Amino acid sequence: MPAERRFGMDHEHYDWSPISKRGILRWPDNARVAVCVIVDLDHPEWQPPEDSFTTPFAGGLSARSFPDYARLGHREYGHRVGIFRVLDVLEKHGIKPTVAIDAMTAENYPYLVQHCLDRGAEIIGHGVALTRMITSNMTEEAERAYIAQSVDALTSATGSAPAGWLGPEYGESSRTPQLLSQAGIRYVCDWVNDEQPYPLKSPHGEIFALPVMSELDDVVALWDRRVNIGRYQQLIEDGFDVLYQDGQQNGRLLALNLHPWLIGQPFRIGYLDRALSHIMRREGVWAASGSEIVDWYRNNPPTA
Repeated sequence: MPAERRFGMDHEHYDWSPISKRGILRWPDNARVAVCVIVDLDHPEWQPPEDSFTTPFAGGLSARSFPDYARLGHREYGHRVGIFRVLDVLEKHGIKPTVAIDAMTAENYPYLVQHCLDRGAEIIGHGVALTRMITSNMTEEAERAYIAQSVDALTSATGSAPAGWLGPEYGESSRTPQLLSQAGIRYVCDWVNDEQPYPLKSPHGEIFALPVMSELDDVVALWDRRVNIGRYQQLIEDGFDVLYQDGQQNGRLLALNLHPWLIGQPFRIGYLDRALSHIMRREGVWAASGSEIVDWYRNNPPTA
């Protein structure tokens, strides 16, 4: 679906829908807020292919000459240490994690994949590698093969095909939702423009957006914007409080995207713990996986 330059949205992936004009979304047991925590396990390559692309704002130390042990080791901390800390905190608060795993992690870290499954995580697609974003510079054939490589790697590693998708650095081309739908993906987390799920358009079957709150992405807040960690905790709590208030009239979604190499550091994890405690001690909060949220939305759409 090529992009068109026109007023407002220059694409036709979904219908514009102001939340003030929608029907009422009710979560299970009339919960006000559905909470989904996505944890990224992504692998930066030593030497990416020459035709690959990644944003220079991917987070972590700046690139240096090969071998770049400091930068790559900084990111690998998440696979070696941070992930276990983050999963422990989520389990403490009764939050089922949704773990986004790329093909290279799935193929080279089988212990991590099994550990996430043992902790009850839903595993979703996360591309091939951090250093290989989807862009419109790809041909349709190349993008289709890229998606298939990611889905096949996770299917082989976990025994089942992923239902969800979060592109590396939220990267998409103008045709990505349709290609994901064709590959059997049922929801995608790349669209960060709402506080409720919503349907995307595809001729290949149903696919939904599960919007992440991008300004609460820990890389965006802590690394890109240099928000103080104490202030980051407060942002999560303040954001939740407003969603909780608004959710009394119409159900809201809080989807947090976290990176273990960053939030899993020993001097940061306590702030996440306290923020989640603030959220989960309230009544009317439904903590669920991405698939659980999308399945509920599909079967219980907003009503007038």
